Amino acid sequence: MASLGNTIKATGANVAFSAAFKYLEKDPVKNFPKLMKWADTFTKGNSWNKAVGRFQNWFDEETWQGVLIKRVLQDCNTTYLKKFILNFFLNSGVKGMPIARAKSEELGVNVPWAILMDPTSACNLKCVGCWAAEYGKHYNLSYEKMDEIITQGKELGVYFYIYSGGEPLVRKKDLIRLAEKHNDCAFGAFTNATLIDEDFVEDLLRVGNFTFMISAEGNKEETDSRRGEGTYDAVKRGMKLLKDARIPFGFSGTYTSKNYQTISSDEWINEMIDDGCLFGWLFTYMPIGSGADVSLCVTPEQRAHMYKRVREMREYKPIFLLDFWNDGEYVGGCIAGGRRYFHINSNGDCEPCAFIHYATHNINECTLEEALGSPLFKKYQEGQPFSDNLLQPCPLLDNPEKLRQIVSESGAKPTQDLDLEGVDVLTAKTDPIAAAWKPVADQIWSCGHYPHNAIINHALQKRVDLTCGGTADCGNCGRIKVDRPTEKPAHIV
Repeated sequence: MASLGNTIKATGANVAFSAAFKYLEKDPVKNFPKLMKWADTFTKGNSWNKAVGRFQNWFDEETWQGVLIKRVLQDCNTTYLKKFILNFFLNSGVKGMPIARAKSEELGVNVPWAILMDPTSACNLKCVGCWAAEYGKHYNLSYEKMDEIITQGKELGVYFYIYSGGEPLVRKKDLIRLAEKHNDCAFGAFTNATLIDEDFVEDLLRVGNFTFMISAEGNKEETDSRRGEGTYDAVKRGMKLLKDARIPFGFSGTYTSKNYQTISSDEWINEMIDDGCLFGWLFTYMPIGSGADVSLCVTPEQRAHMYKRVREMREYKPIFLLDFWNDGEYVGGCIAGGRRYFHINSNGDCEPCAFIHYATHNINECTLEEALGSPLFKKYQEGQPFSDNLLQPCPLLDNPEKLRQIVSESGAKPTQDLDLEGVDVLTAKTDPIAAAWKPVADQIWSCGHYPHNAIINHALQKRVDLTCGGTADCGNCGRIKVDRPTEKPAHIV
């Protein structure tokens, strides 16, 4: 009954929003406050209402978030704007999250917010250190299976689906079909962008609910050295096609010991903004597979540098930056294992994370509900957060002893068919990395500058003391005063 009520409410919101959206079609920047007024009225009494207020304040005060909102309003195709708000905000949030909570209680499994899946293991590149290469190139999830996953997911309240690979755009015709059929969902893809062309852009403009995280490794030399000669120029071409069509996208950057200074520089982030990126997902290099180059892993000092620089740039860069490892404090630690997302590889193996290649269930042999209740996911969730220090969120990189225990107790098996790397072999590479990071992470954590104490308190089930008295100039955590004004691209009014 609760799910029915949420569905009716969301349906009413869709109708009301369709009328409200006409304000944005005419003059998006000028009429944005009118849309926020509508959103404030609609979200009264639920957790989204505070977010609406924050959006309006940012917009009014022209913080970096406010300038980013104006970038989205001015630079995005109106079809995409409408689909993003309808599918991501209303369907995935207002409608989907209550359904997911109810289903979690009813079924006794945790229903995540998003599902990451690999349409194919095939790729047109062979990048140094890419874990996808360990699967081989001959696996594919059929269109019918992906359709089935999404259909089952929506019944559980999941309306956000992300593709990785392999190179997911090898299957771009099938992905467009899925976006078209499930036009109430939001879709994204991690892609090298080399297969984006004019015909594909036309398809994207038609469906309006599919965006991209484009792999970028730094400058031309750094990108081509890891991804192959000519890749940098191909990435730039793909970005330009999307920008010219006003299709929203961002970058996905893997920082290593070789390129971390470039990726964290003002110049490179400015280049990404100029290329049209509205957001950036940052990942640290993971030494997965027998051929992994451990020397590419960042040192503790380099990881701390990234922690500080991302927080500095958030004060003045009009782009949403997310560091998948160093932002554990914002989300209560590790989000994998079905807590907020999980990964289905191209062979159907249901893995807790894109970087953890072990499974007990295969989606070709079970339902989505059964996969979410797998022993591996249960053990994952029992252990989360894996550390009281949320700057050590990962069971592989930061707490390898926890991953060994989870895999052993759940009976999970390796899923990389070209390299069945046992958990003891894998974690032997990260044991010294975790030991070296711990004292640095503890020093940062001890300063007490946590962005969302409520999240941390919930995750750790205890009160967190602000040991520095809430001052804003701590040299440890990077929460330092930034005197630079918000940077405003020339075309933003």
